[in-house]
Amino acid sequence: MQETSDIPSAQTTVIRFAAIVRRLGPLSVLAVIAAALPGLGGFALLYFRDAAASWLLSHESLGVALYVACFALTAGLALLPTYAQAIIGGFVFRFPAGFPAALGGFVGASLIGYGVARLASADRATRLIEEQPKWKVVYDALLGGGFWRTLGIVTLLRVPPNSPFAITNLVLAATRTRLSVYALGTLIGMAPRTAAAVYIGSQLKTLSDFGAPRWYFWVGVALTLVVLGILGALIQNAIHRATQALSAAAR
Repeated sequence: MQETSDIPSAQTTVIRFAAIVRRLGPLSVLAVIAAALPGLGGFALLYFRDAAASWLLSHESLGVALYVACFALTAGLALLPTYAQAIIGGFVFRFPAGFPAALGGFVGASLIGYGVARLASADRATRLIEEQPKWKVVYDALLGGGFWRTLGIVTLLRVPPNSPFAITNLVLAATRTRLSVYALGTLIGMAPRTAAAVYIGSQLKTLSDFGAPRWYFWVGVALTLVVLGILGALIQNAIHRATQALSAAAR
């Protein structure tokens, strides 16, 4: 009996999800691209990593500018993964030049991703949020506050090395996060993970050793858990306050 009664609920969830996907329109397509393409592009970059490094080195002083431009364009359009590009930047330019170049590529990519997502989303995502009271509470708790609170949230989202760059761009842009807060939070939050990736690349003798050391993985897991814990606490507190306010109003 319980399995039978669960079927309508499951069907309702699927129907609601499909309705949301339709209402988001082009944003749904961008979400699929942002989730799938960087991983696929990573295989291509891994195959051509030596050729890419040689091409950058062959341009000498112009190589840094070309690297930043390529990084910004390919990561901003969710074509290539950011970690791999930061590693290559560290290997080719070493840390002193590679770190600011990779960070510049990250910021440029985030601005491109923001622009594309804003054009595709218009106000579709914000209208959906406004229609759902719980979603609205969560949004207000995370991104609907003042400058410093929103800056802290954007920075937190950017800190973990395994935070999905393209998906985060999409979510922050679709929810109409202010561009100034978005760009500054990206710069601050991405700096530590960029420095770590560039440093790893700078220590490689050949790109055949391309990869992430074990400590990088575990640091990423720990930071992700910390960020999820903070965000979860903020959301829980916001929902609790909203529930109490509704209860008080109903009396």
